[in-house]
Amino acid sequence: MKTELTTQNKIFNEVKKFSSQHTYVFSFFALLLIAVLINKNFLSYSYLSTLILQSTIKGIIALGMTLVIISGQIDLSVGSLTALVSGLGVVVLNTTENMLVMLLFCMVFGLFLGTINGLLVTKGRIAPFIVTLATLSAFRSIIVQLGQGGPFNVSENVYQSFRLIAVGTIFKIPNLAIIFVIVTAIVYIVMEKTKFGRYIYAVGSNEKAASLAGINVVRIKTLCFSITGLLTGISAFLLASRLTSITAPNAGVSFELDAIAAVAIGGTSMNGGRGRIIGTFLGIIMLQMIEGILIAAKIPPFLTGLVKGVIIILAVLLQSRKEKS
Repeated sequence: MKTELTTQNKIFNEVKKFSSQHTYVFSFFALLLIAVLINKNFLSYSYLSTLILQSTIKGIIALGMTLVIISGQIDLSVGSLTALVSGLGVVVLNTTENMLVMLLFCMVFGLFLGTINGLLVTKGRIAPFIVTLATLSAFRSIIVQLGQGGPFNVSENVYQSFRLIAVGTIFKIPNLAIIFVIVTAIVYIVMEKTKFGRYIYAVGSNEKAASLAGINVVRIKTLCFSITGLLTGISAFLLASRLTSITAPNAGVSFELDAIAAVAIGGTSMNGGRGRIIGTFLGIIMLQMIEGILIAAKIPPFLTGLVKGVIIILAVLLQSRKEKS
């Protein structure tokens, strides 16, 4: 009898532990059920394709934001960085008429700008909130000035072929969905299977202990910003492909809020040291599902920002309760 009770207690504790660590999984299926009940066409190919199109660009940025937040930092500049890189990327594309050159430019330039953020935080010893708030303004100002407030349009010579990158399909699977899954898999492997990933968790959990253990904290923190810049550069390339016209004042606006919301919904601790890439992957999809539910429920679109803000607060409150328990 005692053995049976012990076994039951073990099973109960394991289920409780799993549910506590994977709240985002239950949240995802709950939202999925609500979405299907509200919108009968939710599971249709066209609707799911649109969901992926809306999730991928912000989702790739959110993957980078996950690394930054796990390491105990924050990056508010990703939206403006997206606008700057995508706008100049269009100029590179129109000049060279080579999409690969544009992609390399976006990745390298994004990496460069992300590294600037990282060095200002680590070498300059300035709070990441202040640094990225400043670069948020600076990056946006630069691209608006370069474009004189107007759009950066893809030339007709490469318009059709370039647009296919974002809107095309392979075996009826959207290209963006494939790209998102591949990037997520790579970042997952880095975080879960490499020393670098373990070091990020260590730095976010206890920076002093990580330093005493021989981890180069400055390098790890800087690399987190660099990788976020690199991933944001890829998103900038995809955004330009999807829109084919980058309006400097509006491109990437609120991307930082969406990225942070996805990370929070996905179970990453805002205090650093804990989080999951798969959680962020589902988090950005859930965020887009919520927007779809609001539209289907005929909630005014102007209230979307309010809903995102509430979601972030609730997610952080839930995390803080878990950490105290």
